[in-house]
Parts: sequence; structure tokens; C-alpha cells
Amino acid sequence: MRQVVPSHPLTLHSDLGEEEQAAELPTYTKDELEDMSKDELKAEIAALEQKTQNVQVELGVLTEYRRRVEEHAARSADLAEAVSARDSAKKRCDELRRLRLEGFMEGFSIISLRLKEMYQMITMGGNAELELVDSLDPFSEGILFSVMPPKKSWKNISNLSGGEKTLSSLALVFALHHYKPTPLYVMDEIDAALDFRNVRRLFPTDNWPRMTDANQRFNRYRSLLHTSRRGRRTRNSLLSRYAIIW
Repeated sequence: MRQVVPSHPLTLHSDLGEEEQAAELPTYTKDELEDMSKDELKAEIAALEQKTQNVQVELGVLTEYRRRVEEHAARSADLAEAVSARDSAKKRCDELRRLRLEGFMEGFSIISLRLKEMYQMITMGGNAELELVDSLDPFSEGILFSVMPPKKSWKNISNLSGGEKTLSSLALVFALHHYKPTPLYVMDEIDAALDFRNVRRLFPTDNWPRMTDANQRFNRYRSLLHTSRRGRRTRNSLLSRYAIIW
């Protein structure tokens, strides 16, 4: 017949308030208990008691352990707070990146469409195109600006002549103006690389100020604001029957 012992383990509480699981007690049958020697058991018990009496417990270790437990709890709380703040900042950053990409792609589509229209109107039949170098990440590599002047092949804007660059740049400026209008533009000598035909196409009337140094166009204007500088002094003079010179 086996001796009945509770099967659930005992729970002990330490000085620090932590629960510790005690080792499960062994069970013996009646025959096993009869075979055991009482003298041997008493000797083992006495040896264990003698061993525990000779052990010196350093109580300061418990104080240090409590301090370390409190420090660990405080550091864990700080870590959890930092992780939470990091996750919130990352979420906000991802949201801003999404909004930036959506806003950029919306403006890019509108400007690209208007650029084609403006360039075709300025050049009387050409074509222009804006292309993302990296469509997956448009902010990493930039944008390619290619144009096809009338009766010519596609070229990058860096490979165009001076007049073609001027027309392409103006088409892009007008496209940007359509997307986000600006009340005032200051363009210095934008007609310098253009021939007379393209100038008349861009500026059909002379009723607005222009900055130019083209002598052949001076007599088309009723007045001239001449600005010159000698040393640190700037001199302005108003003349008639000349273009505006800067």
C-alpha cells in the first residue's frame, strides 16, 4: 500500500515577496519504509543540520538584491516608455511620408500634363515629358526632363541648344504656374538665346516690362529704365524710345 501525499507542489514565499515552487516530496511504499534504517536517517538529518549551522548567510546580499530588483523594474518601465515613443514617432513619420508621396505624385501628374500642352503651344508642335528615374522612390534619384522639338528626336534638356533650353524652361515655368500660381516673376534676359521669331511668339505685345540687352529690340519700347553702377553707387535714369535694360 502506497502512502498518500498531496500531489500539488508547495508554494513558498521569500523575503522579497516572490513566490518560489518547492520541490515535490517523494512517496514511499510501506515495504520501502520498513527497509530503511532509522539510525541512518537520523545520521543524515544530523549531518544536514550541522551543515546548515555552519553556513554563514550574508544578509547584505538581500538588500543589494532588492535594490537591483527595483532598478530593473525602473529600467524596464523606461524601456517600455521609450519603445512606445519610438513606435509613435515611426508611425507619424510613415504617415508623413505617405502624405508627401501622394501630394508629390498628384502635383507631378498635373505638371506633366500641362508641360506637354505648354511646350506644344510654344514650339507649335513639339512634345515634352517629365519622367521619374525611380518610380518606386521618386525622391531618391530625381526627375528626367526630355523634350522633342518640332521635326527632331527626343533629347534630354542638357543636350539642347540655348534657344531650345529657354523654350523648354519657360514651358516648365508656365506648367508650374498653372499648378501653383505666383503673382510675380522676375526673369533676367530670357530672350537672350532666342531668335526674333520665337521672341514674337512668346511676347506678342510689348505692354509689360522686360529686362533685355538686345539692341535690336530697344526701339520697340516707349521708355527705358537704365540702371548702372560705378563703385558702390547705383544710378537710375529714365529714357524714352528704348527697351528696359538691367
